[in-house]
Amino acid sequence: MEKYSAFRDGGTGVQPFLPLVPPPPHLLARLSLPLAWLVGIVRTALVLALLTVHIFLVEVLCLILIPIPPLHRLVTHILTALIARLALLVLGLFLISVDHVTRKRGRGAKDLGTWRPRAGDIIVSNWVSWVEVLWLAFRFNPIFVLPVPNTFPSPAVTTQTSEAISFTPGRRTGTGSANVAAASRAPIPRIPIGGFRQVSLLSVLRSTGCVPPFGSGPSQSLDDIRKHAGRPVVVFPECTTSNGRALLHFADVFKEKVPVKGYNVFVMCVRYDPPTSFATTLAHTIPTARNPLPHVFSAGASLAPQAISIRLLDMSESPSSPLFLASEFVSNTSEADPLAEACAALIAQIGKMKRTKMGWEDKIAFLDFFHTKTTRKY
Repeated sequence: MEKYSAFRDGGTGVQPFLPLVPPPPHLLARLSLPLAWLVGIVRTALVLALLTVHIFLVEVLCLILIPIPPLHRLVTHILTALIARLALLVLGLFLISVDHVTRKRGRGAKDLGTWRPRAGDIIVSNWVSWVEVLWLAFRFNPIFVLPVPNTFPSPAVTTQTSEAISFTPGRRTGTGSANVAAASRAPIPRIPIGGFRQVSLLSVLRSTGCVPPFGSGPSQSLDDIRKHAGRPVVVFPECTTSNGRALLHFADVFKEKVPVKGYNVFVMCVRYDPPTSFATTLAHTIPTARNPLPHVFSAGASLAPQAISIRLLDMSESPSSPLFLASEFVSNTSEADPLAEACAALIAQIGKMKRTKMGWEDKIAFLDFFHTKTTRKY
């Protein structure tokens, strides 16, 4: 995969966008391939059946309960939680490891019940797959939002970047001469996030792996959405998915000082095991036609148990805690978005992940280059 090495982060040596490749299949894996396809087809059909049930019950039938907001929230929460958990079970995700963690060593996990987001609170997470989206829907039935950038990368910038990549040979490990070679790829300027659109569960599932803009429609400020929300609000500051090996650059989505006042900020991190000969990776970084169904089939065709690790930061160390020390995470007082910087540092720490300087703007160039190389094969 050296042709994609220009998208290796210079500081960490990680390629955060490249799909993770399983090891070469051995004889037993080859012999079990027909069984894997059969299992994948059955599981995908069951997921589609659950999707149909969700649309009918939650998106259509529950409309009659809208005049009674508390009842509507309760019924939709129960139905969404049931369907989302059944979908995860169908795909073979029987046990999901959820740990209530603290940053300081020597402190045991506390009661998970203290992690209770309420209406108007914000849940901040890294974004790797549609799997954590289903888990969030099952656990909290939140409001999902997708970012709306002020502008979009011009075709000239993307073309220039791709051309620079095409003529950048050699390995890049993030050290020595690798940094010199990586510098030949023109840096892509950061694009401000102007607002957010409130979207349905199905919309955010379809958007997994994609990059802004996510469709069209009016946008609102995150604060306006939060103030009028009847449920917690989930924000993915990376604005797109990575392969889970490292954190992408967090966009300035909050523009809030820390500690936050007036609402609570809940910080979580999700990690997935690397792929094996019998199980594909659950990380979903490349969008496909009818997204994400092809990846759902790949996940359903896995014959080995899949492992998910979700870590929830204790609220005593949240950016909304009165005891939160901003100086531990935000060294630059002129930081445009102290809350985003603090959340990125916390997620990296509790997830034991490296942080990269590559953001969703870089992924646009990566996807253009990836699809160009894929098309040339045929």
